[in-house]
Amino acid sequence: MNDTTLTTTTRFDLSAIDHADLADSTKTKYKRAIQAYLDTGAELADYQTLTEYTNRLSRSGRAFLKAAIRLMAAEDERKLNASATPENVGAVQAGLYRLEALQDTIKVEKTNDTKVHTWLSQKQVRDITRRCADDMEGKRDWIILGLLLGAGLRREELVSLTFDALKQQPLKGGGIRWVLDVNGRGAKNRVVPIKPILAERLRAWQEFVGGGLVARSLGRKKELGESLSAVAVFHIVRKYGEQIGMPELTPHDCRRTYAQLGYEASVPITQLSVLLGHADVGTTQRYLNLDLDLETTVSDFIPLVGD
Repeated sequence: MNDTTLTTTTRFDLSAIDHADLADSTKTKYKRAIQAYLDTGAELADYQTLTEYTNRLSRSGRAFLKAAIRLMAAEDERKLNASATPENVGAVQAGLYRLEALQDTIKVEKTNDTKVHTWLSQKQVRDITRRCADDMEGKRDWIILGLLLGAGLRREELVSLTFDALKQQPLKGGGIRWVLDVNGRGAKNRVVPIKPILAERLRAWQEFVGGGLVARSLGRKKELGESLSAVAVFHIVRKYGEQIGMPELTPHDCRRTYAQLGYEASVPITQLSVLLGHADVGTTQRYLNLDLDLETTVSDFIPLVGD
């Protein structure tokens, strides 16, 4: 690679986005943001045009475009550094300067708005799963809700889950435990123990559909499809959320509920982080409703002299 990196649209490579540890839906948004700009006929290195273009975008539009360019620039920086020699070091440095300037072109204002998170209570979890009918659609929907609420799966993980993921593992004290072998984000596998009722329903559903993918679509005449999209999962959750008075409920709220109810049951946050497939505990902490408890707190258990 030479010092003309990212000076023309033909040099722009989306593979860095494809290889990023991101949800497929996020990758799609990044690519759309880049393609929308390139469709104007402008070049990425045309900083004036890029600035004028991004100033017309919404905050989220600018954020997607900036994030996409950041991923590409990081990949090109690695390639430039790897190609450096005593003879071309000046050209490589010039290319790095241009990449840095490109990333600084797009400004995204920080917001102080607090994102409203939703968690279901145990009662609400019982209520929403009780709403599923005893027909084929209801059995399918119970499985979808059960995997989101009872295993904490991401939408992308759920729609790609096969019945082969359902396995038995021996317990140290004897007996067995049903688990899911989940292929998570970034091709990172994790094992998620599940309740016997969820395992039982999954096995019964497998007998009915005959194997393959767990999540299946249903046609107009309720004929069984081969797969279910992540968008369809979203609408299924919304459907049942409306029935319990929570019309804005999302699949990620179900995943967040899995973490919250586990935390309230005294499951260590480090264990929750592993079960959710998070890279660090900090991400898990943001899932939880960790409001300060003034009634019972750490200081109550510190044996100070004089008590």
